[in-house]
Amino acid sequence: MSQKSFADLGLSQPVVGALAKNGMQSPFAIQALVIEDVLDGRDVLAKSPTGSGKTIAFGAPTVDQLDPKQRGIAALVLAPTRELVSQIVEELRPMAEARGIRVASVYGGVGFEKQIKNARAAHMIVATPGRLEDLLARNAISLSDVEILVLDEADRMLDMGFRPAVDRLVKRCPDDRQTLFFSATLDGEAGRIAAEYTYEAVTHEHRPTEESRGEIEHRFRAVDRDSRLPALVAELNDAELALVFVRTKRGADRLVKRLETQGIKAVAMHGNKSQNQRERALAAFESGRVTTLVATDVAARGIDVEGVSHVINFDAPDDREGYVHRIGRTGRAGRTGIGITFVEADQAKDVGRIAAALQLHGEFEGTGFAAASTARPHATGGPARRNRRRRPARSNNNHASR
Repeated sequence: MSQKSFADLGLSQPVVGALAKNGMQSPFAIQALVIEDVLDGRDVLAKSPTGSGKTIAFGAPTVDQLDPKQRGIAALVLAPTRELVSQIVEELRPMAEARGIRVASVYGGVGFEKQIKNARAAHMIVATPGRLEDLLARNAISLSDVEILVLDEADRMLDMGFRPAVDRLVKRCPDDRQTLFFSATLDGEAGRIAAEYTYEAVTHEHRPTEESRGEIEHRFRAVDRDSRLPALVAELNDAELALVFVRTKRGADRLVKRLETQGIKAVAMHGNKSQNQRERALAAFESGRVTTLVATDVAARGIDVEGVSHVINFDAPDDREGYVHRIGRTGRAGRTGIGITFVEADQAKDVGRIAAALQLHGEFEGTGFAAASTARPHATGGPARRNRRRRPARSNNNHASR
């Protein structure tokens, strides 16, 4: 059976045309799975990794359901970081403009006045939880007209401690809304809150194929305190565009200075940087004026830069999800990439577990630390489907109006 087109999935001609102008002729897997259910007004739980096309999956059908003549905020997208908010708005804007829908971003680090003005005039806002609560506390905007609520990268919002804020924001939205929940995992707490926030949701899971995973070459490199910097310099000299992950904000700034002493120009991105500083750093990296970006996990969430050839874990990730998130910044959209993780002796057991869970045993053995890791691979199958607790039945006022 031939693959469905965006038009076959039910998207309007203005949205299909906007996608085509941006080079999107046919849907990615997660888009083909989700779009029809969203257009049907159903709540959706979607498990899909970073870089799989989630923004279009929820954004295109959401834009298509909004009424340009309606006043008030009809759609709300919650995302964990400023960078991800900006990226989502950038992807949504061509489709939204094609239908006369106004989209506004809401995040911290910038002034309130212009942001409030734009949000009040918008049909759809994309926001970080903290700044959105600030606007609500000022009575600057209302969520009482929200028909569609999207939680993007929901697992990361939990990791970053946003659960209480998200709970409060969800309660400010009408019960009869449509809810779309996108996450890299639906296990544990992410699955529990997904059940709380949605009603009779349909669940979709997109797993990358073996072929797509093979587009990234995974390497693990044994280092010690003295050899880490020379090893990094050597890797960067072979890289076209490299994203380097570190654990702390201070570590990011310190590494940039140390690289400069080695003749490598780099920029840092982390939570202590102002929004303007972060945007300038990202612009320099995207343009290639600076070929090395040093970032913390939180700051890098949502970065989608074309042509990243290397992702280097200068500090090893904490867990499997962290590894997948980081390394997934290269080898995107069918391109090839290289993921390198530095491993010190006292990290061998933990990193070995991550490698085992991702079936990267052979790659990890090259460190010489393989014997230190006796972990078995974790199960990587999808979450068990259970009868989930339903919220009280909603009225159909909003859905019927679509």
